[in-house]
Amino acid sequence: MSNSKQNYRRNFIKNAVFTAGGLALASPTSAPWAKSQGYTRQTANHNNLSMNFGDSVVTGEVIDLTIAKQAKRIAGAASRPITLNGISPGPLLRLREGQNVTINVTNQLKVSSSIHWHGFILPYTMDGVPGVAFPGIAPNSTFSYQFNVEQNGTYWYHSHSGLQEQLGHLGPVIIDPKDGDIGADREHVILLSDWTFEDPHDVFRHLKVAEGYYNYQQRTIRDTVNEIKKQGLMSTLKERAMWAEMRMNPRDILDVTGSTYTYLMNGRDASTNWTALYKPNESVRLRLINGSAMTYFDFRIPGLEMVVVAADGQPIKPVTVEEIRIAVAETYDVIVRPKGAKNYTLYAESMDRSGYVRGTLSTELGAQAPVPELRKMPERGMAAMGMADMSSMDGMSNMDDHSPTKPMNTHSGMSNMDGMDDSESMDMSSSKKSLPIDNIDIKHDASGHGVGASMIANNPTSRLDEPGIGLEDVQHKVLLYSDLVGAAPWPDEREPTQTIELHLTGNMERYMWSFDGLKFSEVKDPVNFKYGERIRLILVNDSMMDHPIHLHGMWMELENGNYPPPRKHTISLKPSEKVSLLISADAPGNWAFHCHLLYHMDAGMFRIVSVS
Repeated sequence: MSNSKQNYRRNFIKNAVFTAGGLALASPTSAPWAKSQGYTRQTANHNNLSMNFGDSVVTGEVIDLTIAKQAKRIAGAASRPITLNGISPGPLLRLREGQNVTINVTNQLKVSSSIHWHGFILPYTMDGVPGVAFPGIAPNSTFSYQFNVEQNGTYWYHSHSGLQEQLGHLGPVIIDPKDGDIGADREHVILLSDWTFEDPHDVFRHLKVAEGYYNYQQRTIRDTVNEIKKQGLMSTLKERAMWAEMRMNPRDILDVTGSTYTYLMNGRDASTNWTALYKPNESVRLRLINGSAMTYFDFRIPGLEMVVVAADGQPIKPVTVEEIRIAVAETYDVIVRPKGAKNYTLYAESMDRSGYVRGTLSTELGAQAPVPELRKMPERGMAAMGMADMSSMDGMSNMDDHSPTKPMNTHSGMSNMDGMDDSESMDMSSSKKSLPIDNIDIKHDASGHGVGASMIANNPTSRLDEPGIGLEDVQHKVLLYSDLVGAAPWPDEREPTQTIELHLTGNMERYMWSFDGLKFSEVKDPVNFKYGERIRLILVNDSMMDHPIHLHGMWMELENGNYPPPRKHTISLKPSEKVSLLISADAPGNWAFHCHLLYHMDAGMFRIVSVS
């Protein structure tokens, strides 16, 4: 479904909001900090920010933010997003490495609120997670965040209260290095997000009632005929039977889609064409932030290579690519060098191909470049799930066939995800780097993680060198996790002394999401990190969905076979994937650890990590 052909439900909701709110009374929602001229070495100087950008960019040692709800126009329709200092997305915070900052946040909502500083290294009491780090910011009250800024790079902030993030409670943070160098002649911040005119609680209710509620791209008879022609009748029937037994759809790529979402770039939809200006022969740094609630974006600039220089705010050795899959909550910094005075499309396509948002990189306002067509929606086949062929489905059995006390080698259709034949396995092993995770035995709970896990991966694999579903056959270079190399060694290079294994689990039919089969409300104890220890964290994705997993307060060093390993605050796992991460437990206190898909977290995919 294209952005130009929005479905009936979304138009109905937009019209209802328009009637109730009055479009004429609502100011447009956009990011005034995202001015087309961007930031240059001169204008990014902290002394000149207020002169050049007014109140939309806030800086200094004392910053005041006010959370409220106001009438705004979003994609041409009236709504009431959450605003910060009167704008949504909120102001750009421009900080300096080494400074001390006090951020006074006043809550004018009728309910409690909060701000989490995503990717920041700070005291746990300043992390902004209600019930974990502090009680939240009550209505008509002010909370002061105070901390030293110990890093630089591209980050963002958002609410950690209920589903407020979906209502526009978010904004970007740029932390300049001590020398103030932006690393290019000019820079632009590109904040991607997803907006729905539905109440987020209604969205969650729809997902609980029918997991595929927002999937309007179902298989057709023509798809079945084409599959039979491609792989034969028996293989097609066998695959369909497998999906039926799992009570799942191979087109369940994203839970919430363009059927309700309008995709935004710096608060603007595709029709308003946000423009980033450059001058010929300039190098331009693009700071890419995926601040969406539920959407993975595939970002590209047709006709222009991107050199990736930072991931999650941390510098990496440069990697030249033409496309980046940006998981929810990740950030990437890229350097581009436009040729001459050409126009380029900044194109962010949802992973399920249900919609897109675009802007233009140009030397003049009002210009635009051709906009690519949405690519065909991908399907989760054997390869997309980390399996080689249909042989892995032999002998599958439904979870309901087992008594609680009977050991299971299969689990609701996801039996034996080790279905590669010998030749396939040998080919894979000869082309992949040897990783620590390859030699670590994965353990499953005797009950298969209970009813919270409708499937398990009996033989998960490392998939760091795969671009992800829908990008397997593109003819250009896509960024891979295996490409990431830290720019310099990290201070702590000790071997791990503690190993912790967690499984990402879900029951999609019931819309239950959890770790080790247990929702947060069912967990009695935190995940314990020993203070001062070097920890190896093993994550195993036992579900059919991609999950962006975020650890607060500490870096996760991805063991991808490169030295130095890249540091990440958010790591995305594909279905049937296992990864290993090194963590220095140097931050005492309680920290949130969760899936950053908003409705997955709200459904229970959340834990507390206690460092003591």
